[in-house]
Amino acid sequence: VHQIKTPIAAMKLHLQNEDTRFSRSLQTDLFHIEQYVEMVLAYLRLSSSQTDYRFAQYDIDEILRKVIRKSADEFIERKLTLHYKPVGIRAITDAKWLGFVFEQVLSNALKYTPSGSISIYASDADTICIKDTGIGILEEDLPRIFENGFTGYNGRLSPQASGLGLSLCQKICHNLNHEIHASSTVGEGTIISISLRQHDNLTTL
Repeated sequence: VHQIKTPIAAMKLHLQNEDTRFSRSLQTDLFHIEQYVEMVLAYLRLSSSQTDYRFAQYDIDEILRKVIRKSADEFIERKLTLHYKPVGIRAITDAKWLGFVFEQVLSNALKYTPSGSISIYASDADTICIKDTGIGILEEDLPRIFENGFTGYNGRLSPQASGLGLSLCQKICHNLNHEIHASSTVGEGTIISISLRQHDNLTTL
């Protein structure tokens, strides 16, 4: 799987020198392919006994800004508005793995928001919220969205759904001693909340 990242990077570099609607569309497609590759790599790493967690205190805004920059072309392509309010939070975490969680959640928000906006903000001193104005999640599906392989009604509407992303996010959050929760209203949108609060049982893996 690692080998596919090199040609993807080369194609992205080539497309950066072009600025046409077609090239921007290709960049968005490459971004999706890159996300699937990262998802598979994350799944393989989490399935092994050698997962590389590096805990330190990080500026969460730096992690969020990096994720937002990677998704910028898709916001433009889909004509969606981003409302980002710097969260001003520092937390003990792993920047790479938390960034993966943010990226997966933002990817889902983009996927299921045909129009409107996505907001990223802090709801309290240690909780990050990613809120969209998308199609929402059925009440009966909501308790199962973090199950491995579960796609629900929305997933059946989208050929891009794998049922893997949110399951990985929950596992990563558990390993980081963070928590992830979802609330949603059909036709109004979804809020994914990630609490960075640490507990006494922090495990260095």
